[in-house]
Amino acid sequence: QVQLVESGGGLVEAGGSLKLSCAVSGRSSSAYSMAWFRPAPGKEREFVAGVNYNGATFDYSDSVKGRFTISRDSAKHTVSLQINSPKPEDTAVYYCAGALGYVSDYVPTEIGHFRAWGQGTQVTVSS
Repeated sequence: QVQLVESGGGLVEAGGSLKLSCAVSGRSSSAYSMAWFRPAPGKEREFVAGVNYNGATFDYSDSVKGRFTISRDSAKHTVSLQINSPKPEDTAVYYCAGALGYVSDYVPTEIGHFRAWGQGTQVTVSS
């Protein structure tokens, strides 16, 4: 099991930018597909963005596509979420998550695929 620690959250103005980071440590960390989730009405958490195990493929929710960018640096064992042009509705606690067993181009998006979770980092977007 890997350990995930998020950082980089804070207060940002609408239209600004913010970068979240997730430090990944533990055995077989390079084999994990990684993603960011946030709480949503009627759901425990909703998928925001994901990257496959080797950083080759990506997926985004429609609500953030074109504004958020996920990336991973395998050498530094980090996963980042660049948030551009945030909106007040992006205000949430953002959770980093890892899924094991998808060593392919596939990017898991269902919450049930993820067994490793960070503690979350708060992002607040002011209008």
